[in-house]
Order: sequence, then structure tokens, then C-alpha cells
Amino acid sequence: MAVHKIELSQQSLIGSFTKETPAILSVRSGDRIQFQTLDAGWGTGASYRERIKPFARRESIDSGHALIGPVYIENAKRGMTLEITFNRMIPGAYGFTSAGNYPNWQNQKLNLTQYDEMTLEWSLDNQNMTGACEINGKPFTVALSPFMGVVGMPPEETGIHSTWPPRFCGGNIDCKELVAGSRLYLPIPVDGGYLAIGDGHARQGDGKISCQAIECAMELVDVTVRVIEDLRLSNPRAYTPAGWMTFGSHEDLNEATIQALDGMLGLLQELYGLDRVEAMGLGSAVVDLRITQIVNGIKGVHAVLPHGALK
Repeated sequence: MAVHKIELSQQSLIGSFTKETPAILSVRSGDRIQFQTLDAGWGTGASYRERIKPFARRESIDSGHALIGPVYIENAKRGMTLEITFNRMIPGAYGFTSAGNYPNWQNQKLNLTQYDEMTLEWSLDNQNMTGACEINGKPFTVALSPFMGVVGMPPEETGIHSTWPPRFCGGNIDCKELVAGSRLYLPIPVDGGYLAIGDGHARQGDGKISCQAIECAMELVDVTVRVIEDLRLSNPRAYTPAGWMTFGSHEDLNEATIQALDGMLGLLQELYGLDRVEAMGLGSAVVDLRITQIVNGIKGVHAVLPHGALK
């Protein structure tokens, strides 16, 4: 197993998913990758008020989140599965969360577009893993639970693909459960994978209701990648400290739910030797459905089988 360290530079950043730009790194199955990230909006700094954007964006490929990649994985073939293990994630010194004004559907329904946008400025302590902000002089503190919002590979179609939606091969999943110790499993859509990762979050609630989590740069992201040749998936799944999870994504929340449930039924069949109807019956007692996010155009649902729920 090799350990690859990627320096943060304009050459290591990309704002899209594509297999048509040269990979910044080639790795083997089982290798470890370590890197820093900008925040999703291409910023970094010692505090939110000192935030700068140190690298220019290329018009053709940098319209989305600031991602590290693409990384080419040797022996990764279309149809196989890529396992990404999140070993460590250390947030930077600041975070921010904006709300109001922006005309997304939830702001329109909640009559929040009539308000000026406000931004919470978070001070992050990555030693004690706490975040603090003030609203009208009142201090608020939260425990941090960092994860990466965008993890994925380009779909089969040629071209430059947006970082904004979640897809069957990953993307803007925004699942708060993908903390250190988690393993994310993604269908490999193209030979070599062309993996890219970014969009650090210090903490987020299910749904990501304002359209932003505590957005942050990351001082360290440490992952291990492994190719699984004999596992065939149609959508992402994950093994996290909270339990097994399967994911669905669609404009229609009902359709996203069906995708997540279909994945969970398949997982229950694999784990316990059940048929689909038996899996549905048993799952009704123990499987939780959660709204991953409602803000990326394509909504997300994840089904959760908590550890220890079945004995």
C-alpha cells in the first residue's frame, strides 16, 4: 500500500467531473491518499473574514465545487465497485452558513426570499471539535462532525459534468453520516474511475435545509481506495459508524425513496439470505428512512440499517 500526498494547487483542483482532463495522480487499489481542500466556493483562510480565493478558475471545467482530482485508479473497470474509506477529516479554522433571499423552492415556500441573505460566521476548533458563532450577540456552540459533501466519478457520457447533483456514481451526496470510519461504495462508471473529492462540511443536519451546512476548508482529508471486482451496484451504499446505508437520488422524493429502498432490500438479501418480500417485512421493523438533502436539485434519501438492530 502506497501513501500519496497531494499538494493543494491550481493543478490539483477541478470544479467538475470528467474523464477528459489528465488525472493529477494514478493510484492502485489499496492505496491511501492525503490532501487539503478549499471550501466548496474555492476559499480558504484563517477566519471567514480573512477568507481568500487563491486560485483562478478555468471557465471550461471549474464552474462547480472545488474538488481535488481527478484521480485515476489502476485496474478500476466500468461495472466494478470503488470502496472509499474515510480515515481522517480535519476541518480548517472557519466555516460559514448562509440563509434567506436565494430563490430556491424551500425559501419560496417559507417566504424567506423577501429577507436579505444572512451568513453565520463559524469559528472552528479542530482540537476540541467544536464550532461557535454568534447571532445578535447570543453565542451558540455545536459539536463538529466533519465529512465530505462531494465524492464521486464522472458518468459514462463524455463531456464535463456538473458537481451539483448526486448521481448513481456519487457526486454531491451531502450525507452527514459519512464521517471518519465510514466506507462509501460507488459503482465505477468509467475505466480508471477518475475520482474527485471536495466540499468539506464541519457539521450538517439531515436535509441541509438552508442549502448550506457549516461549509469549510479541510486541513486534512485521508482516504483509502479499493477496487472490488465482484460487487455490482446500481446506486451508492455505505458502511458507517451508525449502520449500513443505501442511497437514492431523484427530482421526485418518492422516486429517490424507492431507489434507497431497492438498495436496502438487496443489501438485506445479501446479508441474511432473504428474498425481497421477506427483506421488506423484516426491514419495516428496523430500517429508517432519512432525507439526505433537499437542496441539490436532485433530492436524496438514504435508508439506514442501524448496527445491532438485527440479532
